[in-house]
Amino acid sequence: MFKQKPLAAAVSMAVWSLAALPAMAQEATPEVPMQTVEVTGIRASLAKSLSVKRDASANVEVITAEDVGKMPDKNLADSLQRLAGVAVRTDYDEAEKVSMRGTNPDMSLIIFNGHAVSSADWYVADQGSSSRSTSLSLMPSHVLQQAVVYKSSQANIVDGGLAGTINVTTRKPLSQKERFSGVVSVGASYADLPGRYAPDMNGSVTWKNEAGTFGVLAALFAEKRHVRRDSVSRFAYGTNSGWDVINTSTMKGITDESLAGTGYTAADLNGVRLPGSMSSEFVESVRDRKGGMLSLQFKPNRDLDVTMTGFHSSMDANNHGRLSSSAIYSMLLGKNAPLGGTTAAAVNTSHNGQQVFAQIRNPVIVDETTVYGHPLKVLKAADIVFADGTSPQYVGNSEGFYRDGAKAESSFLDLDAKYRVNDDLTVKTLLSTTRGVGQTKLDQGLTLARYGTGISYALGDLHDAPFVQYHNAGANQPGLNPDGSGYTIVDRAASGVKTVDKEWSAQFDAEYRLDRGIFQSLESGVRFADHKRTSGRRGPAFRNGITLDPVTGRVISNTPTPLTGWQAFPGDFGKDLDGPAGWDNTGFTYTPEGIKDYIASNTKVTSDAWERRVNSEIDMQERQSAAYVMANLEGERWSGNVGVRFTRTEVKANIATPIPAGACQRVEPGQAPITCAAYPGAITDAGDATAYFDGMPFNPNAGILYYKTPTKRTFDNWLPSLNLRYDMGNDMLARFGVSRTIGRQNYNLLGSGFGTPGCDANGCRVTGPNPDMEPQTADNLDLSWSWYFAPRSIVAVSVFHSSIDGYPKTGAVGSSTVDLLDPRDQTVKTFFINTASQQGAKINGIELQYEQPFGKTNFGFTSNVSRAKTKVDDGRPMVGASEWTGNVGLYYEDAKLSTRLVANYRGEYVNSTTAPSPTANSQGLSVINGIAMPTAPTYADAVTTLAFSANYYFTKNLELAFSATNLTNAKRAQYRYSEEEQQKLDVSGRQYYLNLRYKF
Repeated sequence: MFKQKPLAAAVSMAVWSLAALPAMAQEATPEVPMQTVEVTGIRASLAKSLSVKRDASANVEVITAEDVGKMPDKNLADSLQRLAGVAVRTDYDEAEKVSMRGTNPDMSLIIFNGHAVSSADWYVADQGSSSRSTSLSLMPSHVLQQAVVYKSSQANIVDGGLAGTINVTTRKPLSQKERFSGVVSVGASYADLPGRYAPDMNGSVTWKNEAGTFGVLAALFAEKRHVRRDSVSRFAYGTNSGWDVINTSTMKGITDESLAGTGYTAADLNGVRLPGSMSSEFVESVRDRKGGMLSLQFKPNRDLDVTMTGFHSSMDANNHGRLSSSAIYSMLLGKNAPLGGTTAAAVNTSHNGQQVFAQIRNPVIVDETTVYGHPLKVLKAADIVFADGTSPQYVGNSEGFYRDGAKAESSFLDLDAKYRVNDDLTVKTLLSTTRGVGQTKLDQGLTLARYGTGISYALGDLHDAPFVQYHNAGANQPGLNPDGSGYTIVDRAASGVKTVDKEWSAQFDAEYRLDRGIFQSLESGVRFADHKRTSGRRGPAFRNGITLDPVTGRVISNTPTPLTGWQAFPGDFGKDLDGPAGWDNTGFTYTPEGIKDYIASNTKVTSDAWERRVNSEIDMQERQSAAYVMANLEGERWSGNVGVRFTRTEVKANIATPIPAGACQRVEPGQAPITCAAYPGAITDAGDATAYFDGMPFNPNAGILYYKTPTKRTFDNWLPSLNLRYDMGNDMLARFGVSRTIGRQNYNLLGSGFGTPGCDANGCRVTGPNPDMEPQTADNLDLSWSWYFAPRSIVAVSVFHSSIDGYPKTGAVGSSTVDLLDPRDQTVKTFFINTASQQGAKINGIELQYEQPFGKTNFGFTSNVSRAKTKVDDGRPMVGASEWTGNVGLYYEDAKLSTRLVANYRGEYVNSTTAPSPTANSQGLSVINGIAMPTAPTYADAVTTLAFSANYYFTKNLELAFSATNLTNAKRAQYRYSEEEQQKLDVSGRQYYLNLRYKF
């Protein structure tokens, strides 16, 4: 399952270079101190980074401002992914979330100037995910001065990074050489998939007084880019999404007669895996990022240094998604529910008053092995069709959603002061406030059902689009044909989401010089942070409902399907997905204007309170307190630190809890809320998506009412750490680190509301939070060796181990219950709560790093590779964990030209949201071919990307910069139980940037 071909190539190149290392080392001049090497640009940045890495007590990786200036990077995540052991989650070909050493992004802590930064997400699904991971899509790379990645912890680092901590420092004005200087960059970006240009501009100016005691740095940026993603997937409505097994007892169209001449009987197909749907998706977006940074620094003497930094970034990211999907699973079960429902109550197909079932013709079955090592049979190709002469039945859907007002913004303000009281005592204080907002004002769209007589498909390789062809389903445009084929509107939706994350913190640190034996100095400090997280949805009320015929499932209400205001998929849709000749890559959707006009005309104004959807809300406050003491040590040829940090986490959550039906009544929009005697805290004026149609009497008992249950928990943790650095001589260093770290649980596991109630023969269940979940802790061991055999050169090996306690075990049925309404029979029943529990996990890994210039030439080479083996107690894979990551880079630099080519590899990993819901990665079992095995999550397959940059200097001050990302136009594939089960495949195209920079 774990393909390593790209990685093998990278390793081979590294091995080849290592073979040449002794000769190159002989050419170098190690007797010349690194500090005296006069180089600029890429070479200067490498020297700076390696110098910081070499001097650090802990095991760190470093990236400097020159690195960013010479790399093809548009945000900090792009820059960080070049480092050993660092991987990123990429959406629409832009790196956003950063993870370390084979873990989920939630386990890594990113801080700016020593404090947390509230980030935000631009995409509607991420906006409501309640992840702790920091999205770096708002952080342009040119604000960076230096980023230090701490792989081994120490007591004076802010707690919260279970796998590691990344401290990003921004530029300071007094660090600049000139009194007055700046840079202006003007250019454009070009996205080749949508074929669109956009402006790309940024600039900064620095001034300091003649005495060099006060300075100002101001930076502005305005960067726009067009985005498009073409996809094929198994996504669809109802239970059509994903994969399932053939069951001839319920899929009654599969008979020996229908399979005549194929060599199979109906019994042969039982247990064979088949796709529930064949779908194509098409998303377009414009990301418009604007913002700036202002830094004021006052340093009147060598004893006092005060810096205030303010940063703000916002990104408008309206996006338009389209989907064209089939309904294979529904067709085989003989169901005609136009949104894919397949339960017993779902509407049956109907032909001449009789239920009809789709048949499987011309099946192609292959043998495969699951990710768990079990045999698997997969239906790779087939015709899923109704019997000849059957009238058109439900065969799929088309939808279009326009996310208007999609936006993310992040800002912080910090005041950092350092004062040297005397030769022995230095004190520091850091005050900060930060706020992040992710919002989509209105996620609005229309869904149409498609009617026809069948679909043919043939799955190819994991990285190729499948063959798809519909039968007797009409053209891809809205409206029904006289024979009943075609499209008709069956659903519409509109709601908005807003998540606000904010924090203020205060920190005081002191360092006292001891110079007593091995004890060089003693550091201590305290920190307090008050963090708040709120999230929720709101949605307007529709004027009228959509009524379906209870027998045929067809729309019978007066809900006309708009026949204008639509557009077809572009003619080049899927051109880079390598689909087979003749595959159906067509589709249609309504234009953004058409969608907005339809939703506006079909919704009405009620009240702010009525639009509220309480069941989706998260309302939390988290207070973090910490104190630490750390001794800095030094002996002959060795140094290090030893310390302990105490943290207290106080979590308060107001959890949306359902009220038993009939206990309280809802009030009509515009009316004052009433107090419910049984539940005084009942929120009686919120609509929670309850129908409120024109001309219909208001029903105060419709839907589910909620009240907020307050919870409060306090968790204490002691975090000891030890780091030792030993100079082995001959420019070789060894490091040893041992520490305990914590990572706080995602917000939704602690304080989300109850949702997705359901009942079956085994009882009733509902998802819910677990406020008793303690923070995760990890006991970490890190051992590394590095050899700085020449200027700007290093060979390094690190081995590491982490033993995690408290890793979330999602989807566990607990003993807690709540009384809810069973929607099947409208009676109150006791529901068991599906929630999260905790378990153990382990990570073992090794990292290799090698970089050096090619002798005395202007060429150089960088490379690293990392392997992290993860193991979770319940045997399930760790979400977001890649076993293999690697980078290979080549650079050339002279007085006029600077170029860099970088390949980045990330191995496969479980592709889930970084904040899995209480039922994500379910703990249940699936029976496939008679074998009970764990239910598999979705895997993202390995991917290799290639980026290039070139900078040409016309003069010392005038530079032309070109960069390109995703040069190979990598396809990103996903699968489930095996690579034969393609779940999704998408491409985002290449991005090109051309800028003219003037420095003054």
